[in-house]
Amino acid sequence: MTLDQTIAELDALRAHGAEIDELLEAAVHRVHQLDTRFHWTGIYELFGADVLRLGPFIGAPTEHCFIGVGKGVCGSAVAEKRNMNIPDVSLHANYLACSSETKSELVILIRSGDVIHAQIDIDSHELAAFDDEAVVKVQRVADWLARAYDERRTSSHRV
Repeated sequence: MTLDQTIAELDALRAHGAEIDELLEAAVHRVHQLDTRFHWTGIYELFGADVLRLGPFIGAPTEHCFIGVGKGVCGSAVAEKRNMNIPDVSLHANYLACSSETKSELVILIRSGDVIHAQIDIDSHELAAFDDEAVVKVQRVADWLARAYDERRTSSHRV
């Protein structure tokens, strides 16, 4: 599946009135299919100001259903307000191991300006799995999801 097909499918779901949870689920499945190096793909939503809560994911179950902001790669991305591409997790001092097979990790924030809604978290069993092309693809889906979060917030204020 190509990135353009992924975005088109998400657009179609939104046009048919899909709620954010359904859009997140579809996005995880589509992102996971974008690259064979993606072995675990999930979304962590910001839950309150200081906790990430696991949403939909594909891959092995994880014990990390809640991650504090500042903890691990996922929590660090939020604390530092930046995406993180970790080519070798064994060299990252703040890494939270989800699987002994994970060698590299990519976290792309789903954000609208300074507002962080969630993040796409991807683990790979390969070292340095996330090249510039992979990052750009995931970022484009994250940007699409940020607009969906914005639309949800706007429509809930109209009610």
